[in-house]
Amino acid sequence: MADQTHVLFVEDDDVIREATQLALERDGFAVTAMPDGLSGLEAFRANRPDIALLDVMVPGLDGVSLCRRIRDESTVPVIMLSARADSIDVVLGLEAGADDYVTKPFDGAVLVARIRAVLRRFGHAGRADRAEEAGDSAAGSLLTFGDLEVDTEGMEVRRGGQPVALTPTEMRLLLEFSSAPGTVLSRDKLLERVWDYGWGGDTRVVDVHVQRLRQKIGQDRIETVRGFGYKLKA
Repeated sequence: MADQTHVLFVEDDDVIREATQLALERDGFAVTAMPDGLSGLEAFRANRPDIALLDVMVPGLDGVSLCRRIRDESTVPVIMLSARADSIDVVLGLEAGADDYVTKPFDGAVLVARIRAVLRRFGHAGRADRAEEAGDSAAGSLLTFGDLEVDTEGMEVRRGGQPVALTPTEMRLLLEFSSAPGTVLSRDKLLERVWDYGWGGDTRVVDVHVQRLRQKIGQDRIETVRGFGYKLKA
């Protein structure tokens, strides 16, 4: 298990849980599968997985609450599983700190692709990519926007001199904005660059993460340009 990517999978449906576990293991993942939120939280604390897949509707401790508990303790990537694409569950999961979501029923290959995409952007390679895209003058330097400081080399953010704790997804989002301050970035472009989506994705993922980022770096730091996207105020 030490040489494999470890997935925590919390799902109360026995058939889905067992079938998905087998599919993930065939793709080389090590899987700890749990039937409810409380056992999922215990497994998370005991195993410290590389990524968590959480069904929204699980007994004991629902997936959204479990996501919040995990996010209080770790920045490990979290993917929510929801049976209803248009449900408020999707937004609640993202607001709780999830990095992405997959709608049920899902194709095994799509789930694996989404897991690998999330893991790629949480890897060290992503750090170098973002620093390079920010430009040679920015790489290894401190970018300043008012009271906001972004260290593109140390992957640290300060606001008013105080450290700001960002998840890796939030950090990648901020790096995209800070690499082109004043430039409007569309939701589709952000999905492509931050979430590594090579296909159409739900822009709610972008909107919720922008809101979360605003709460941490200042509500007026990122401006909404209606009909086009968002931009970081220079």
